[in-house]
Amino acid sequence: MDIEFETVDGITVATLFGELDSRTAPLVQDKLLALPRPQARVLLEMSGVNYISSAGLRALLMLYRRMANSDGRVALVGLTESIRDVMTVTGFLDFFAAYDTLAEGLAALR
Repeated sequence: MDIEFETVDGITVATLFGELDSRTAPLVQDKLLALPRPQARVLLEMSGVNYISSAGLRALLMLYRRMANSDGRVALVGLTESIRDVMTVTGFLDFFAAYDTLAEGLAALR
């Protein structure tokens, strides 16, 4: 799992590549949990994520909770069909706003 960070109009864009599983989730969680600051906006670009396990979902949930506690916002973009299905069945899309394109996600967080 690789993560690349960039800032676009004050929004932190974290682009994830690879599998988000029990082996990689702790690293991802550490990097993502370092992001929240009061009223931060984070967009997770996940088109390069081809697998997510319960450990990966837990890492995303931890980020969501941390962001909510600091009046921040987090959104997802580029979910593959299989990742979207997992997140729908588990109820994760009740917490996260999901967009098809980076442009849509950035516009929503502006």
